[in-house]
Amino acid sequence: MNSFKNTSDSSSFSSNFINPSSNTTRSKLGRTPKKIQGDRFIPVRSAMDIEIANYHLTKENKDPFSNENNEKLAQALFGTKLNAKILSFQSKAPSSRNHSNPNSVLFSSNLAAKKNTNRAIPQTPMKILDAPNFQDDYYLNVLDWSSQNVIAVGLSDTAYTLDFSTGVAAPIMTTSDTTITSVGWGNDGAHLAIGLDTGIVELWDAQEQKCLRSLPGNQRRVACLAWNGPILSTGSKSGQISNHDVRIRDSLISVFEGHSQEVCGLKWNADGTTLASGGNDNLVNLWNMSQSSPKMTMSDHTAAVKAIAWCPWQKDLLATGGGSSDRSIKFWNTTSGACINTIDTGSQVSQLAWSKIEGCKEIVSTHGYAKNHLAVWKFPSLNQVAELTGHTHRILCMAQSPDGTKVVTGSADETFCFWDVFPKSVAKSTKSASKPDRSVNAHVMRIR
Repeated sequence: MNSFKNTSDSSSFSSNFINPSSNTTRSKLGRTPKKIQGDRFIPVRSAMDIEIANYHLTKENKDPFSNENNEKLAQALFGTKLNAKILSFQSKAPSSRNHSNPNSVLFSSNLAAKKNTNRAIPQTPMKILDAPNFQDDYYLNVLDWSSQNVIAVGLSDTAYTLDFSTGVAAPIMTTSDTTITSVGWGNDGAHLAIGLDTGIVELWDAQEQKCLRSLPGNQRRVACLAWNGPILSTGSKSGQISNHDVRIRDSLISVFEGHSQEVCGLKWNADGTTLASGGNDNLVNLWNMSQSSPKMTMSDHTAAVKAIAWCPWQKDLLATGGGSSDRSIKFWNTTSGACINTIDTGSQVSQLAWSKIEGCKEIVSTHGYAKNHLAVWKFPSLNQVAELTGHTHRILCMAQSPDGTKVVTGSADETFCFWDVFPKSVAKSTKSASKPDRSVNAHVMRIR
């Protein structure tokens, strides 16, 4: 099929010390003691800058001023650079020879370099495919990866499937008078929901390439879909969320109303009890099926919230990402509603995905303006493990492989890139093996 063209298949990614023990003057006993190797050394105070040291020790962690202004301020106040040493040794501390102190290594001024624990992640995509007519619209979700290893994508008016195992791509449907605004695989990997600009959602048998039924209920386009067993939730530009039970004739069973603008992010948690939604009104809402109003609303974001991801090993942990005027990833305790941490990524956040691999506590984010990249973060330290570039325009969609190791990204540059981001397994330490962490369950990722 011409719409998926493989354009790349390459794998990448100075100290003088005053020693009080070295006194060569005559002692009270009249003897001249030998030079003793002690372990107590006092740095030469003339090499220190006490005022700048005090400034360093008392300043706040987050300085509101720019580096340039800080340098000027330090020069004016102290007559030195801001990065002056707090303690300055002019030569290496002598080793404590013939000394029984087992902590003698502590008296060396040179510390061993910290071991880099970041794992190697390929810096280039493992595969790149052309995707003509990929829509440059932040709010749409037109890419998904099924449990049967088949990728679905909506390119303007046509939906395609790509079998990742065989590389075979084929069109599944074409619309005549509208565009595809969202796609979403059912849990079985056999049925595909396709949201349209008209507000209709069609349910297709992917293998037979047959439309099984149409689901009305949305007055405007459907930008996001989320399955929860036989329940399909759809997010509309009107701000409504419609819930359909696809097993019954009159499928619409409930409507959630809690957003004033387009709903662009939807995800059910692993046990199917809570639905998280994000909208262009900058809100994150939490829902359950027993009530039509949100049970909790989080309003800390300052831009549209499209990126939503439930943590697979901690059921009450939710990650959300904001748009171009927010650029942050926030982590929520959904029991209390508290924002427990945040990352300022510096770029529009379009999608998030947690690692499904047991013992690998990481999350990957995709970004639009201004860097158009992927970033992998450790949790809970939020240290960045890798930054991956390959797209020339903003990344709008991402889907994760069923084994959890790979992601595919769709961009406004009309390409799909496949990335190896998470390891296949993580070696357990002896400590963790003897005392397992009962609070996490990283190897379970299911939807009832």
